[in-house]
Amino acid sequence: MSKVLFSLFLVFYTIQFGFSQTITGIWKNLDDVDGKEKSHIQIYEENGKIRAKVIKLLAGATITKCNECSGANKGRDIVGMDIVWDMEKNGSEYDDGTILDPKTGKEYSCLMKLEGNDKLKVRGYIGVSILGRTQYWYRVK
Repeated sequence: MSKVLFSLFLVFYTIQFGFSQTITGIWKNLDDVDGKEKSHIQIYEENGKIRAKVIKLLAGATITKCNECSGANKGRDIVGMDIVWDMEKNGSEYDDGTILDPKTGKEYSCLMKLEGNDKLKVRGYIGVSILGRTQYWYRVK
């Protein structure tokens, strides 16, 4: 009887906590140089793919418009702008998407992975993920 109860506990625990970790939600990112909080970013799912948009600029933000962007994003306000799109879940990671650096206007391939429930590793790269830069975003509670 105790083995059955223990097995049920494990199943419910896995369902409750093992699958509850998701990257969707509100995250804050920090400046790579000075470590100041720059913005709140909402990660959401749309049509089976993960996207992210800036929803709030914080005191550490140094730019408010994407002046270095090209195309439709040129000169747009960063608040409301999608900066990540087309991410797909691949095991414990999300990849095959694109991330925009609004400061430079450059787009990079993107890889995301949860490191705990409240810390997200975000890596932008060119070609292979070794050639890139990693940021950590922190869940806003």
